[in-house]
Amino acid sequence: MAGLVHPATTTIPAEASKTAHTKAEEKTDYMNLPCPIPFEELQREALMSLKPETFEGLRFDFTKGLNQKFSLSHSASMGPTEIPSQSAETIKIPTAHYEFGANFIDPNLMLIGRVLTDGRLNARVKWDLTDNLTVKANAQLTNEPHMSHGMFNFDYKGKDYRSQFQMGNGALFGASYIQSVTPHLFLGGEVFWAGQHRKSGLGYAARYETDKMVAAGQVASTGMVALSYVQKVSEKVSLASDFMYNYITKDVTSSAGYDYILRQCRLRGKIDSNGCTTAYLEERLNMGLNFILSAEIDHRKKDYKFGFGLTVG
Repeated sequence: MAGLVHPATTTIPAEASKTAHTKAEEKTDYMNLPCPIPFEELQREALMSLKPETFEGLRFDFTKGLNQKFSLSHSASMGPTEIPSQSAETIKIPTAHYEFGANFIDPNLMLIGRVLTDGRLNARVKWDLTDNLTVKANAQLTNEPHMSHGMFNFDYKGKDYRSQFQMGNGALFGASYIQSVTPHLFLGGEVFWAGQHRKSGLGYAARYETDKMVAAGQVASTGMVALSYVQKVSEKVSLASDFMYNYITKDVTSSAGYDYILRQCRLRGKIDSNGCTTAYLEERLNMGLNFILSAEIDHRKKDYKFGFGLTVG
């Protein structure tokens, strides 16, 4: 009997030691927290699912790579364009546009330029000066008065934080900072000053993420409150919802949607509190050939948008 009891008594301390060792491994190391995502991308998962780039009419995009770094793009679109109206009814006029683009993509430098037939010129620059410091620039030139604008961003990536400084025309200045508090929780804030309009603002943000979900929230002194939640049901399916509220104007909207990624297609859709329903399908027909279907139905405004496109390259 003594020989039978002895092994059981020695097993208990071994299990207790194993449990203590597991808890020690799970203990958070606050000196090695992960670097958070950029402040402006706090709600990127919800935006990807709930706000696809819907369009109306026909769209054709073609990209031709000249070498590993340089490529040219051509884009043609035909469809109605909404014009401002004092009536509740939506007024649309038929339009057609052609866009020519040039792209230079290098591991440390990205240059993108676009010119449209209506006279608009768009340019984007992203330059990694060091492993931690990145400079971004966006500009749009147009023949319409007071519509041209430019913006410079200076992003610094720390070990467990990110900071950004912005400056643009119209005496626009802004700064943001986001810090990892735990391996799953990130807190940040932003401030901006628009000198041309004599307005300033202050905002706070939080993001909590795991392998199965992402929750984010932002509140600003301008009156805007934005909340979002994304649940990853599986590797292919995600469910998303968001809530937008302005405590100054008392406007409130909410939406719920899905993001379904299959082997050769991606389907996204949503419905919001205003009764607007959206669906967006991207299907890969062949290598470098994608077919796009876009639909948006707003029964309240009696506005119906349908579009299909083709992307080559």
